Formats: sequence, structure tokens, C-alpha cells
Amino acid sequence: MIFVKTDELKAGMRLAKPIYNKSGVMLYERNSKLKSQGIVSIKNFGLIGVYILEAAEPLPPMSEDDIEFERFQAMSIFAIKDIMDAMSKKKKSQELYQFSDRVLKNYGSLHRKINFIQSIRSKEDYVYKHTLNTAILCAMMTYKLGMEFTRQLDVVIAALLHDVGTLLIPINLRHKNKSLLSEEEIVQINTYHIAALQMFSQNRDLSTDVVRIVTDTIKQFHPGVVKSGEVPEFLPLGAEILKVACVYDNMTAMSFDEEPHSEIAAIRHLMSDEIKYAPDVVDALISSINILQPGVCVELNNGDKGLVIAVNNSNVLKPFILSFRDNKIHNLGDAKETKEMQIKDVMKTMDNRHVVDNKLLSQYTGETVHVNYHRP
Repeated sequence: MIFVKTDELKAGMRLAKPIYNKSGVMLYERNSKLKSQGIVSIKNFGLIGVYILEAAEPLPPMSEDDIEFERFQAMSIFAIKDIMDAMSKKKKSQELYQFSDRVLKNYGSLHRKINFIQSIRSKEDYVYKHTLNTAILCAMMTYKLGMEFTRQLDVVIAALLHDVGTLLIPINLRHKNKSLLSEEEIVQINTYHIAALQMFSQNRDLSTDVVRIVTDTIKQFHPGVVKSGEVPEFLPLGAEILKVACVYDNMTAMSFDEEPHSEIAAIRHLMSDEIKYAPDVVDALISSINILQPGVCVELNNGDKGLVIAVNNSNVLKPFILSFRDNKIHNLGDAKETKEMQIKDVMKTMDNRHVVDNKLLSQYTGETVHVNYHRP
């Protein structure tokens, strides 16, 4: 499964994930072959891109949990939109607490891990889908950390509100590549997040704990909204949870600026800085979602490729691997094995065919060509 940007789609490509319209109706099922008309429709929907199955790749199975997760995502976007739009207009949201409770009922008491499936996002619904996924992650993580229901509710509500400031930013500025932003534009963006902070501090319907979690999180992600030295050094647990959930979703979701990172790359990033990301919170994330479950194909740092056949509960990044090169099983949790090989990343592609250089092919005159031979 690979991510293909909208402008690079071609007829005949097979969809790895379904596509829904703005009303939540499924338009294209998984494994559907794209036609020229379908590509035009995808462009009209404003989708950043879609996930595509490779030529010889079979359709991956979906569990009941997977189907329910995608259904919940599709059905919840409209409630999220109503909540965030109301808050951005300084209006009272009638659904805020009811929807937060719904998220917790679905994902705030799970005893098992789930496959965290990233949904296809458009420019119009990017903020809403990021907010929804962040809230779901927060619900699962708060449960793993043993938080009582009222504290769980505070964190989920904060997750639903933390990105309201982004909705205040004009569309053309919101969608601009971050690397192309001028200093003036960055300052302008910060003013909208400052406005959001003021809105939350004046909102009497929110608890002080929710306001603090949202405020501290915004200051972490947008330090330009406060004076130098005022960014909180120590965060309450709720803000630590929200920060980790935000980073994981942002890294693994398709964005305007870059390709999505793999789940393993995101987890490795979160585990690499124990000062910036609380280890117990990162562990709560790892214990909530599947990262390297059996069946995942990986690339190793020695150039080999392999198949995960068993998880390592002590360290998710060091499972048992079946090497494709020598057909041997390697326990990456063993220090001796780790010296020889480590997981580099999830396999980006399972298509091992070589790409032909058309320019070079056009110059071929029928003579015998020897590998690594250069004509004098």
C-alpha cells in the first residue's frame, strides 16, 4: 500500500481504502479500479491524495474493529465540524460533551489494541479529521494510564478544542507550505492562536482543567503565542497525553507539505526524546494501537527485508523477524541480533521490479549491453 498524491493518480490504480463523500456516503469501495472520471471526482473533492494498492498486492483483510473504526470516523466528522465551527464563532456547542462521551464509550475502555487507520483527508476537512483522531487516541491513552472518567473526559474535550485556532486562519494562509511562510505570515498565524487562547479563557462552559490542558498544549506547539520563557516547562498529564496524540497523528497522516511517516517512524521519534515526550504516555500509546503486528513487512538496516512473525511486548521495535534473504528467524530483542540488524522502517513498497529509464531505452540500438560496462 502506497500513498499517491492526487495529481499523480492514473486510471487502473486500485484503492486501498474507501472514499466517502461529504455526507458520509461511500462512493468508492476498497479494491475499486480508478477510472478517469473517478480521478476527476477525487480532485473535485479536494483530497490531498489516496492510498493505492500496488499492482500485485492483494487486498489486505479488515477485522470488525477496523470496519467499525472507519465507520466511526466517517460518521463523526459532521459532529466534529459543528463543535469546532461553533467554538470558533464563540457560540456554545450543544454537542461538545455528548460527543466527548460518545468517543469515550467507544474507545475509552478498550482492553485490546486496535489498528489505527488513517482516513483520507481533504483540504476542507483536514483539521476536523486531525481533531477526531487525536481525541480517539487520547481516549485510549487515558484508559491505559488508569485515569478516572471525569479526567478522561477533560482530556478528550481538550483534544476536540486544541486546534480551533487553525480554523480562524484564512484558507490561503492555512494551506500554504510551512517552509514557504514568511516571518510576517508566521506572526499573523500566531495571532489566530492567541485569539483562540483568549476565547478559551473567557468560556465559562469549560472547566479550569480543560482550559489549562488546551492552553498549555497550544503554547507547546505554537511558542510564538507567548513571550520568551513563558512556554510551560512541565505539563499536566492531560497536556502530555494530548501532545503525544497530536504528534503521532500529524506524523502518520497525509499533509500538505510532505508524505506521511510510517507508524514505526512516528513511534521511534516519540521514544527518542524522553524529556520532550513522557515515556509513560508514549507507552500508553504503544499499548493502545498495533505498531509491528505479525504480517507486517519491514526493511532492515543491513539491506535485508523481512516479515514480523511475533511481537516483543518489552520493546515494540524489536519483534521476531523472518528474513527473506536466508529464511531464518531473528529475535531482535536479543542483543547479539541487534548488533547485526535493526528495523529501519516498514517496507515502502513490495514491488521489486526495476524502473526502466525510457530515455536510455530509446537509445538502445540492438547491440548486446553488458552490466556496469560503459562505452569508451
